[in-house]
Amino acid sequence: MFKKLIGPLIFGIGGCAVLVSLGLWQVERLQWKQEMLAGIESRIAAMPGPLPTVAVPGTDQYLPVEVTGRFGETGLRVLASRKHSGAGHRLIQRFETGERSILVDRGFLPQPDEAPELPAGEVTIRGNLLWPDETDGFTPSPDLAGGLWFARDVPEMASALGTEPVLVVIRDPGFDDGAVDPMPVSSEGIPNDHREYAITWFSLAAIWLAMTGYLFYRTLRPQGDDTT
Repeated sequence: MFKKLIGPLIFGIGGCAVLVSLGLWQVERLQWKQEMLAGIESRIAAMPGPLPTVAVPGTDQYLPVEVTGRFGETGLRVLASRKHSGAGHRLIQRFETGERSILVDRGFLPQPDEAPELPAGEVTIRGNLLWPDETDGFTPSPDLAGGLWFARDVPEMASALGTEPVLVVIRDPGFDDGAVDPMPVSSEGIPNDHREYAITWFSLAAIWLAMTGYLFYRTLRPQGDDTT
């Protein structure tokens, strides 16, 4: 009889061990991701400093900065949507500070609102550096003639507006920007599905265990029980 149980035993223990280990791995990943997101939020909310002389995407992502300068006349719009507001545009503007020119994401403007006039003099803005990863093979090419883009692509936008490939997303504009509502950087858009993955693996382990129990039952059941 024991020989009959060797196969189901290996099948049950091996399968459950694999599935439980995958669930535990996702629990570890969940803890790692939560710590990472907490670190990002802490960095985003830190005291802003000056704009780095050379901004590096990997090193300076989310870096809080304070920049003084003037808005240039050129800008573009990025198609966007916002909860409770519907469709609209992100306004990306050229910003000139000393001898440098960078990109500034002013925030969200509902359609079909017209963007308010920019201040003529110098302003001091506070925000975070960001190099968004929003483009893929399915992203339409921008409508350069109409100034409408479908994703924020920092190098391409910088080329279009003649600036450094550096984007500051406004947190505090330092001036009244009318209907434009800042959309500051946050960790909200960073996916964290490890909890769901862990639940899935543990659920599969429970199902596997139930299947193993049923297999044991079928193996141990007397043959006469199959009669109808």
